[in-house]
Amino acid sequence: MTEIEIGRGKRGRRAYSFDDIAIVPSRRTRDFEEVSTAWQIDAYRFEMPVIAAPMDSVASPSTVIELGRRGGLGVLNLEGLWTRYEDPEPLLAEIAELDPDAATARMQQIYDEPIKPDLITARLAEIRAAGVTVAGALSPPRTKQLWKTVVDAGVDIFVIRGTTVSAEHVSSQIEPLNLKQFIYELDVPVVVGGCATYQAALHLMRTGAAGVLVGFGGGAAHTTRSVLGVAVPMASAVADVAAARRDYLDESGGRYVHVIADGSVGRSGDLAKAVACGADAVMLGSPLARAKEAPGHGFHWGLEAHHGELPRGARVEVGTIGTLEEILFGPSRRSDGTMNLVGALRRAMATTGYTDLKEFQRIEVVVQ
Repeated sequence: MTEIEIGRGKRGRRAYSFDDIAIVPSRRTRDFEEVSTAWQIDAYRFEMPVIAAPMDSVASPSTVIELGRRGGLGVLNLEGLWTRYEDPEPLLAEIAELDPDAATARMQQIYDEPIKPDLITARLAEIRAAGVTVAGALSPPRTKQLWKTVVDAGVDIFVIRGTTVSAEHVSSQIEPLNLKQFIYELDVPVVVGGCATYQAALHLMRTGAAGVLVGFGGGAAHTTRSVLGVAVPMASAVADVAAARRDYLDESGGRYVHVIADGSVGRSGDLAKAVACGADAVMLGSPLARAKEAPGHGFHWGLEAHHGELPRGARVEVGTIGTLEEILFGPSRRSDGTMNLVGALRRAMATTGYTDLKEFQRIEVVVQ
């Protein structure tokens, strides 16, 4: 691949964001009703390729249950307010009212409360009792500490999610999580990430992960790019990881690892472009934080926003535009791609003549 000269001592590869590319119509169109947006990971089938990000502004037990009943997958943040406090509602309301200049410091105080394993058990039991797929997320450092509590609580899909997760973490201070051994010993499918390069994704796939989260520093509430200087445009990241999936499929003799775009999917067009670049599903934060049912009260933030030493996220105001049903399935009252996300994906697939997500991954795209 052609590299660009940054300066005499440094060259770089050109990478593209979702805004940089567009989907090209094919020779065929088809009826909207003939399109399927269903996908399946391990034994679990979902009617739409939408996963609610494990962020306190997006996923509460009630919103996870509601999304599950509508055919999606919600992932509960097992390091969030719901596992630190018996009743986090007053604190969620307080975070929404904080002065911007004081928000980070106060959130650091709120999230300093210890995680309570019995609350992890109770929250996951509540989701299971509703009859939907149970998914919970931990960061790599917390996984070694709390994994048994999560598995014993009956989780169906275990998510290990961090700003970046590698299969080769090096530390002279602590024994790092051995992902390959950990995943091998679990009886539940594991989704792990983020990653943003071909090689990193290939290494994660070799650990036995059922799915890989793609994204680094591109979310609406991330400030990783300005704090660390690290970010990868998502169209290129998803396409690179999809290439790793293809090569791993050959290497492993047919084992398929799901690629999940996690970040920079803010509108329905981004969702369609993520699938066009090779994603099997997308993990959404800010689009779902705009729902009336969202626990963030019109605000959105992630784990990075309250890091104790180096916050790399912000509490951002995203507003409230409609119900979860309207944001996912319409009817839309806006023309900016923030409502009827699944309907727009179906329209994009029908307009280009594809009936399912796997086929749509082969659609032609161009650089704008």
